[in-house]
Amino acid sequence: MVLPGHPGGGGGYAPLKWKEPKGPMEKSLLCTPSARQYGSMSSRQYGSTSSRQYGSGGCTGVTCPTCRGTGRIPRGQQDMLVAVIPCNDVRLKPQRTKLYVCLSMGLCLVVCCLILYFLFPRAVVLVPVSVQSVTVYFTPKAVNLEVTNLINISNENFFPLQIVALDVQGLITRTIMGKSKQCNVTQLDARSQLLYNMKLDMSIEDEGLKTFCQSKTIPIHTLFLELQITMKVSYLSHNEQLSMNIYEYIDCGNNSTVPHLPA
Repeated sequence: MVLPGHPGGGGGYAPLKWKEPKGPMEKSLLCTPSARQYGSMSSRQYGSTSSRQYGSGGCTGVTCPTCRGTGRIPRGQQDMLVAVIPCNDVRLKPQRTKLYVCLSMGLCLVVCCLILYFLFPRAVVLVPVSVQSVTVYFTPKAVNLEVTNLINISNENFFPLQIVALDVQGLITRTIMGKSKQCNVTQLDARSQLLYNMKLDMSIEDEGLKTFCQSKTIPIHTLFLELQITMKVSYLSHNEQLSMNIYEYIDCGNNSTVPHLPA
């Protein structure tokens, strides 16, 4: 009985002939560990003439020294190996890189400008409004005056501030007649104004001024008063001091409750 594939018949199989791979897919399949193992077994079984049949003779490369032909990285060497990416890989040439960089820089610039605009310190304005009232008390030794002034405090900042202290001293003919100090006055909201009544107690002990204020023959007892105002404010962990001088006229002969503008 003649077996298929044997030209002369007999009990054995005809040796397989080498067939060159036609494409890259077939070449890659021949480079797998199983193909090399099968090729080595075939060369031992059929002799040296068939050493190129299924062995490594058809592969154009060499065995990977890292994975040793297994196609897997050894455990524990993930942090020791470096992956090499070809220069023509599309991941090395991302699209619209310049556009994204320009947009990011523009956004950062806009955010910085907004922060500077809203957090940049602005002026705190202190403006006198009017003299609200003057109360006069006559004593044997002095003439006591209680002067109430209305001032306008404006906060031009975009954040609230705290009025820490308000110091006032009154001078007549360059002589200090009275002082007043108030601590922790109030808190002023952002972009707002505050009308504040400021009181000052003065005592005139000068003999000439006492006679002038208590004289019955003089119908008008007008004195020019200089007010030196110092205000301390605190905002954003920063302290600032404001100073202002006000010149106004008062009547030291009798009480006056009619508001009038400073001089």
